[in-house]
Amino acid sequence: MIDSLWLVHPDEAMCDAFRERFAGLPNVRVIQGRFEDLEPHDCFVTAGNAFGLMTAGIDAAVVRRFGDSLMAKVQQQIMDRFFGEQPVGTAFVVRTDDPRLPFLVHAPTMRVPGNIEGTDKVYAATWAALLAIQSHNQTDDRRLQVVAFPAMGTGFGGVPFCEAARQMAVAYRHFLQPPHRLGAFVAERQRAICYDGHRQVVH
Repeated sequence: MIDSLWLVHPDEAMCDAFRERFAGLPNVRVIQGRFEDLEPHDCFVTAGNAFGLMTAGIDAAVVRRFGDSLMAKVQQQIMDRFFGEQPVGTAFVVRTDDPRLPFLVHAPTMRVPGNIEGTDKVYAATWAALLAIQSHNQTDDRRLQVVAFPAMGTGFGGVPFCEAARQMAVAYRHFLQPPHRLGAFVAERQRAICYDGHRQVVH
């Protein structure tokens, strides 16, 4: 499990949405600020696209910090693992070679930059990132204990702050409370992912 989950965004409204939706969930810290100003931590999750084109938004900030070699490393993983196109709903961990932030998770929310409002892609990307972190922690001696997430899907994706926070919180809740058996929980989980308080997401 994760010792501390940081939710990071410079906008107060997004931070308020994080606080509301993650209320009652353990080990959560909401940070109003920029990626560039974060304290040292183990892993940052970047909400990219299926091709690892890290040239805008939070991806660009990541590349400014770690250099073009980090984007090349992400793209090579996409070539090797996914034949050049990483599906939304998958994620992987890469090393940054920076002791202050040694790992990055690449978890695309979209194939190419574009609007994803009205979908469950924020949930899918957050869920995939959490599973990738869990898998890493089960197999690697260097555990990812402090993990920072941006507001997934709120940039080019156009997902409203409250909905992005809701889907991310649902993914984290499901991660903390896995089912003991498959079956009846499926319908309940699908409702939790898709219902935004006013309508069901249409796929």
